[in-house]
Amino acid sequence: MSKELLISASILSADFAQLGNEIRKCEEAGVDMIHIDVMDGHFVPNITIGLCIVEAVRKITTLPIDTHLMIENPWEYVEKFADSGSDYISVHAECYGQRRKECRGYGEYPKEVDQIDMEKIRKDIIKIKNKNAKAFVVLNPGTPMCLTDLVDDMDGALMMSVNPGFAGQKFNPAALGKIAELRAIFDGDISIDGGINEQTAPEAVKAGANILATASYFFGADNPKQAVEYLKSLR
Repeated sequence: MSKELLISASILSADFAQLGNEIRKCEEAGVDMIHIDVMDGHFVPNITIGLCIVEAVRKITTLPIDTHLMIENPWEYVEKFADSGSDYISVHAECYGQRRKECRGYGEYPKEVDQIDMEKIRKDIIKIKNKNAKAFVVLNPGTPMCLTDLVDDMDGALMMSVNPGFAGQKFNPAALGKIAELRAIFDGDISIDGGINEQTAPEAVKAGANILATASYFFGADNPKQAVEYLKSLR
């Protein structure tokens, strides 16, 4: 593949009691960016972290911060996360369309759509870009590849290879076909998140992904630097 292969370490699996040391571990291992998963307990069945953690991480590293908003009403927060230090901001397509009937209510997961309101999501892409951050659009595993009309607007896409909410889940290969389909028409960044390890990463890169988000694989490694070197060797 022609695009540079980048590794984004997700602090979802970090030890938050030692967050400064965990960020230094990322730097020393050679990761390219810090992935921060923001969850609100509504869009996904988990609550994680918010603006204050992005601000704290920004103070202790020069690595780009890759903020993944797994939240309802992202338009209320994209500018705030950019102001807090995010370099990349990813918003879910499932917040910009009519959800399938089985996942419209509170506590019904995963959230999935078949179509996106393009006018609505373009407004948020513009908001993000106006803050000098890169705008990514995310698709859950059950949402089809519906980003064709956004290839001239978004900076990148993030394909979920697990249903969002928790680290350590098994890789869902449904993401691979969508990556390949998008890569055929899109020259920007394509990231993949969920279950990335020695077995699944080669498949993702072959399909066309150039950013690999890794949580438990990286933070659970006996030798994190070696894990990063292996992933980067796949380019």
